[in-house]
Amino acid sequence: MNENEIVREFLVESAENLDQLDQAFVQLEKDPHDRTNLAGIFRTIHTIKGTSGFLGFGTLERVAHAGENLLSLLREGTLALDAPMTSALLRVVDATRRMLTHVEATGSDGGEDYSSLIAELERLATRTPDTSAVVAEAAPDAPVPLPALEPANPPIAVLQTAADVDAPAPQGAASLQVTQADEAGTTVPNRRSGQDRRSGDDRRAQDEKAPAAADSSLRIDVGLLDRLMNLVGELVLARNQILQYTATQTDSAFVSATQRLNLVTSELQEGVMKTRMQPIGNIWTKFPRIVRDLAVQCGREVRIEMEGRDTELDKTIIEAIKDPLTHIVRNSVDHGIEPPDERAAKGKPREGVLSLRAFHEGGQINIEIADDGAGIDPEKVKRKAVSRGIIASEQAARLGDHEATRLVFLPGFSTAEKISNISGRGVGMDVVKTNIEKIGGQVDIHSVVGSGTTLKIKIPLTLAIIPALIVAGADGERYAIPQVSLLELVRLEGTQARTGIESIQGTPFYRLRGNLLPLVYLDEAFERGTAQRDPEVVNIVVLKADDRQFGLIVDAIHDTEEIVVKPLGKQLKGIATFAGATIMGDGRVALILDVMGIAQRAHVISEARDRRISEGDAGDHAGDPQHDLQALLVCRVGDADRMAIPLNRVARLEEFPTTSIERSGSQDVVQYRGVIMPLIDLSTVFTGRPTQGGDLRQVVVHGEGDRSVGLVVGQILDIVNERIDIQRRSTRHGVLGSVVIQQRVTDLIDVAAVVGTSSASDTWAAA
Repeated sequence: MNENEIVREFLVESAENLDQLDQAFVQLEKDPHDRTNLAGIFRTIHTIKGTSGFLGFGTLERVAHAGENLLSLLREGTLALDAPMTSALLRVVDATRRMLTHVEATGSDGGEDYSSLIAELERLATRTPDTSAVVAEAAPDAPVPLPALEPANPPIAVLQTAADVDAPAPQGAASLQVTQADEAGTTVPNRRSGQDRRSGDDRRAQDEKAPAAADSSLRIDVGLLDRLMNLVGELVLARNQILQYTATQTDSAFVSATQRLNLVTSELQEGVMKTRMQPIGNIWTKFPRIVRDLAVQCGREVRIEMEGRDTELDKTIIEAIKDPLTHIVRNSVDHGIEPPDERAAKGKPREGVLSLRAFHEGGQINIEIADDGAGIDPEKVKRKAVSRGIIASEQAARLGDHEATRLVFLPGFSTAEKISNISGRGVGMDVVKTNIEKIGGQVDIHSVVGSGTTLKIKIPLTLAIIPALIVAGADGERYAIPQVSLLELVRLEGTQARTGIESIQGTPFYRLRGNLLPLVYLDEAFERGTAQRDPEVVNIVVLKADDRQFGLIVDAIHDTEEIVVKPLGKQLKGIATFAGATIMGDGRVALILDVMGIAQRAHVISEARDRRISEGDAGDHAGDPQHDLQALLVCRVGDADRMAIPLNRVARLEEFPTTSIERSGSQDVVQYRGVIMPLIDLSTVFTGRPTQGGDLRQVVVHGEGDRSVGLVVGQILDIVNERIDIQRRSTRHGVLGSVVIQQRVTDLIDVAAVVGTSSASDTWAAA
């Protein structure tokens, strides 16, 4: 092995060890008496020092040597670890990392002057010993044996290690390293024969417990894995084409061979994808150090807790979420968790808790980052958004607490009062949201003032090969919808197709199990105009985007299959409705739909009407108009009166031609779904004047069981989900009181009273 290969091996191994040192130092600061942890840190610095001296990196050797001297005194118990020592040793890690980067780029450790750091380490090493700490360490009845150290001459071991490597990773390439946990629970990298620099006794003891690490681990260039993944993707495409061709064949031998090819391809695909899977703990290891440094800088006391660090993701996903997660963690410490004195004044523990949790659910990875800090004040967010011109004051007044909190994802938004090197420039959470959505993920935020904030992220397991639903548009072209966004399929036929889709303010809706589901026509989402549609059949693909549901109306629904994601060319990358492309079994290209982009383009996400409104949500409090949140249908009665009807009292919204309204005695009626439905003109009830003008009458259908009555209104304005606070009780019959909705005084209709005292009630009862 030549010198360049030895240097590359040294760089890769040192980088892996330094990543573990950040977490090891933070853990050591919490438990200075952890001899196992301290010995592991000492071995790592000792190895770097010895190898750098052998390779001629003098500056790196001197810095590592100064750090090793201080660690030796700590290991022997002569000194007790404190915050200044931890900070100085962490500076050694940072300096070492910078020099290794310089070695990788230029072949030398650089000319930076680290004399002040070396002097600081020497000063700390010669400080008066803390005898109390030494006595405290000697207190246990049985002394703790120190782990044996490696020989003082590691360069020879490096040469032996290098000789065992058949194909070293090229310079600068990322590597995969299999890890195993020792009995103490500390995760350490498996090493090849010759790299384990422990004493002979330690090696023999370990050999009795497990096979040699060289027999179970192999470092592989990630570029090679990427090429293998691309080849497997092409194999999957070929498999799909053969399967489609086989469907028309009758030769049993050919069909059997095809089935065997399908099985082997699937197993190969699964195996290669597993080689790209890495635990999320690989990027979490740096967070204890980040939290520790930020806490010191911001004057906080923060404890970080991690759950699910073994949860595995594709390497490309890991790389994509690394920066967003880091930003969220920094925000939680800087913005979320209060200073210790402030927490104590609120009756909280002085030490804040930042928890990270990762788990699999529904074919996705869920990541939750929660803090027990001050939370986000939605009113403060609204004021800041209005002052920055991000939204209008009228729009802010209509926002609920959750919607207001989500304003932090808008570009240019920041609640920081002043700009610092940590935050306050209005760049951050919008980039986090954008980066998560680029990989097909979703991010949401939940906060309670005084209790804390939780960010929830949902991301796919992999981006290379995904299951998808194949649909067709009115133009006959096929499109793929990632199954991660798919909730269910709905097919309407006959009368249901003709009458099941309602329109509110020009937006089509379908009432799905009591929920008003906004609809988007696929051809209209592409701005191709309105295509000829079959009035007898409607295919609705129910999708989820940003925790909002909507229905995509397509011309036809085909089968589900695994597709290989291909990136779009630069000419198409700017189109928000497409996330990529794939090659189908017949060799034709199908575009992959970007569900989030379609929802945004169709204004589904930004519209208040797409909220979840169901009888279950409002019906539990139908008799309590002052409940915090209630779904309401806002309408105009007469010429100017604004009134609202609880949505749990609404069965359907209809329009009837004026000519279809008939009289039965003294009652207006209309033939509706095979029955005679009585009509109540609300304008006549409340103003004494009938609704005027127009060839159509807008009717709110109220039903109980199989009986219905129609409430005629002047105009249906909107559907809202508002806090109901009756500010003025009404003595007027049929009105519960007055409330403020969308900054307008609105009368709340008592539907039961109106129907019960109307002459329509007799017709209704007779029905």
